[in-house]
Amino acid sequence: MTVTEAHLRSDTRRTGWRAGAGRFAFLAPIAAALAYPYLLKAFHAFAKVGQVPSGETLVAVIALLAACSVPTFGLLVAGRLGRIATPTEFEVRARRLAFISVAAPPFFVLFGVGLGLLGSPVRDRTAWTLCWGLALLFGAIGSDRKSLAVGRPVPRLRVFHGAMAAILVLFVVFHLGNHLVGLAGPETHARVMDFGRTVYRSGVVEPILIGLLLTQIVTGGRLAWDWTSGGGDIFRTLQVGSGVYVGAFIITHLNSALISARAIRGIPTNWAWASGAPEGLLMDAWNIRLVPHYGFGVFFVLLHLCLGLRIVLISHGVSVRAAGGMLALGAAGSATVAFTIIAALMGVRL
Repeated sequence: MTVTEAHLRSDTRRTGWRAGAGRFAFLAPIAAALAYPYLLKAFHAFAKVGQVPSGETLVAVIALLAACSVPTFGLLVAGRLGRIATPTEFEVRARRLAFISVAAPPFFVLFGVGLGLLGSPVRDRTAWTLCWGLALLFGAIGSDRKSLAVGRPVPRLRVFHGAMAAILVLFVVFHLGNHLVGLAGPETHARVMDFGRTVYRSGVVEPILIGLLLTQIVTGGRLAWDWTSGGGDIFRTLQVGSGVYVGAFIITHLNSALISARAIRGIPTNWAWASGAPEGLLMDAWNIRLVPHYGFGVFFVLLHLCLGLRIVLISHGVSVRAAGGMLALGAAGSATVAFTIIAALMGVRL
């Protein structure tokens, strides 16, 4: 073997190793989503209440933080894949799966409630592992051929999606404001909620509201599919990622509140239901999944609206810099509202 041939073989092995490592890195969000319920289980196993902080407490905190990092990790990898100018079929598939991993918290709640409604003997973690294992396999067998399908969202669909979102803002603002009132106690929250429900639970308004929510999922899903076939900047990544989460959150919340609680079990969807009373959200083995589910749900709903507003402002002549400043303030405000609502659900009172 000549020196040149030896170098060529060495370069080929190195290139193959790098390609394999790159594929693994792009599929890592799927592995993170697969691990998500086990991280929550680890938190519950090591968390101790009323005891002096110890090594077990540190393990519990790390496990919960790791679980809460799954959506962020999915966004980071999806953003990295979005910077590839001419992606392969594998990279497009990996990007879409990364976006789906962003919604791991609501999907895990959906698994738990859905399997319970079906009376399935299969545990939610088992079903979860199987599904994400198949997703990992599906991503791994993606082709390295250049992707030829570049979706171009229909402008009218974007306008329609945004217009429907503008209508739903009224409900979102009241609903989240109602949860913020929980800082004053369940009784105050109940009074505000009862007032609002005279409108949005009426025989005329509720079907329209549910229809609007489902329409947003369908139109948003189509837009996300088109946008993820090509590249995208950080704003597009955040818009698609937050939209995927919001869509999964709406489906899960409708299933939990409308179908499971109200229609089948006859449970009032009040503050006690939302806060997992009497066990609470944090220290119950099942309820702990609601902490990231609710927290990211509030944050991504508000962030998605802010991202949409940014586009509207720019299209109406507002400078990109000013619109970016508005988005930064909106993101900070979204995080603050999300943190405050979670604190209220955990028992913090003013």
